[in-house]
Amino acid sequence: MAGEGQVDISIVVPLLNEAGSVLELYEGIKAVLQDLGKDFEVIFVDDGSTDGSAFLIKELNEKDSRAKLIEFRKNYGKAAALAAGFNMAQGHVVITMDADLQDDPKEIPNLLNKLNEGYDLVSGWKKVRHDPFLKRVSSKVYNLFTSLFSGIRLHDFNCGLKAYRSEVVKTMNVYGELHRYLPVIAHRNGYRVTEIPVRHHARKYGRSKYGVARFTRGAFDLMTITFLTRYKKRPLHLFGSWGLISTFAGLVILAVLAVQKIFFAAHLSRRPLLFLGLLLVIVGMQSFSIGLLGEMITESRAESDNYLVKKYTGWD
Repeated sequence: MAGEGQVDISIVVPLLNEAGSVLELYEGIKAVLQDLGKDFEVIFVDDGSTDGSAFLIKELNEKDSRAKLIEFRKNYGKAAALAAGFNMAQGHVVITMDADLQDDPKEIPNLLNKLNEGYDLVSGWKKVRHDPFLKRVSSKVYNLFTSLFSGIRLHDFNCGLKAYRSEVVKTMNVYGELHRYLPVIAHRNGYRVTEIPVRHHARKYGRSKYGVARFTRGAFDLMTITFLTRYKKRPLHLFGSWGLISTFAGLVILAVLAVQKIFFAAHLSRRPLLFLGLLLVIVGMQSFSIGLLGEMITESRAESDNYLVKKYTGWD
């Protein structure tokens, strides 16, 4: 069902219980894109809502076929919602934004203008945030940590408002909490990434789905990205290298001890170096085996979706 390049712009909107805002958001998006003279589609991805959000979007689709809906069977998280939207997006440009009206559709022209300067991904920067104090502080710490650890200098990695060239999103495998690190993934895949300041509004309806624990999970996912972008296709390069180093060091120690035993009659039974040498050899062989197993899994594993879709609305 997925296509590409059939419209100018695809807007992907993940949502969870946002019945109060989805129609207002769509009208805002439509007004901006019609003024620009762009062909577009808005793909709402319902991540297990229980407040009737899906029903409202289905009604909207009956009046305007540009409003489309992907319904998940249950809540899978924002990363899965984005992955589903990316898979179905048909635009030359894909723009993501949150459904809570905190992202301003009027910023879309600014994102497009920046893309036209030659960038592949343009991320919004909520320079002035209208969020609770704890969320603002946690976000600053998270963004500083991510910037230092990833090597890409952005102020707001997790801003929901982003614009991508279609080839960028089609090469991304998004799961877990990896939606926070899409600029990092794109940067490490060789794409040009930048950010621009964008307006940020206070939430009008409902409540935030924010939770501090998500930042802990996100930190582990950042380490996952670092590994996958460097060693996903060749895990043996990482584990095998450490395995060879460890094995070599262990063999050197054992060789030295063997010389001492043979030529100097040294007693080795209580020498800590003997146990260290044996440990290094064993760990090295295990590390090499893990790397080899990773290579075999990489070669045989087929990519699969990490979500189940209940229904697609708006596609023939």
